Amino acid sequence: MPSSQHSVASPPPLSVFNLTMPVAMGYIPLGMVFGFLFVQAGASWFMAVLTSLVVYAGAAQYMMVPMVATGMPVSAIALATLLVNLRHIFYGLSLLDSFPRNFLLRWYTAFALTDETYSVLTTLPRGTPARRMALLALLNQGWWVLGTLLGALIGAQAKAPLDGLDFVLCSLFAVLTVEQWRARSSPLPLWTAVVSYALAAAIAPRHALVLAIVLSIAVGVIAYKKEKR
Repeated sequence: MPSSQHSVASPPPLSVFNLTMPVAMGYIPLGMVFGFLFVQAGASWFMAVLTSLVVYAGAAQYMMVPMVATGMPVSAIALATLLVNLRHIFYGLSLLDSFPRNFLLRWYTAFALTDETYSVLTTLPRGTPARRMALLALLNQGWWVLGTLLGALIGAQAKAPLDGLDFVLCSLFAVLTVEQWRARSSPLPLWTAVVSYALAAAIAPRHALVLAIVLSIAVGVIAYKKEKR
């Protein structure tokens, strides 16, 4: 006999496209600003799009704009990008068991693991197909590349000064810093960053950012080891 109790069907999971829409609302305009600034700094629109395809590291890409404008060597830009994106290693380690087993999909999912993509992936239910995760990461990068292309094409046609526009990323990080301070469990990270940059600016002004990142990482490793003991 059929049971008198009716089971309530769980809502269908959101499509990958729907899951990426909040990311798209941020990535397209931010990608447009990057593409515009990158072209205005003297690079071609093609190089802007290629950067979003090969580098794909939002904050690091914004950091590249003044470096390109001042003619810094590619090796210095690559080193700075690597240091800024070291946190992505820990993102990948925390999701390693969930990554696709296919070598290419596994490599791409790790490569495309930005802050926002990581945030979305960690909200997916356990047992989510690995291909679905890779597709989500691909769509997120697609939004960023689309925004970069639109901004680069606009920047290639417009001749606007960089004054003021290059402060966009500083404003973004200022907001993020305030939110991190409000949610802090320890003041050490913020004070480490402030003191590290102050020392780096005094020792090597031209390479202050890279040196400050190295100092911050060293303090973080020491503090972690001390806490473990």
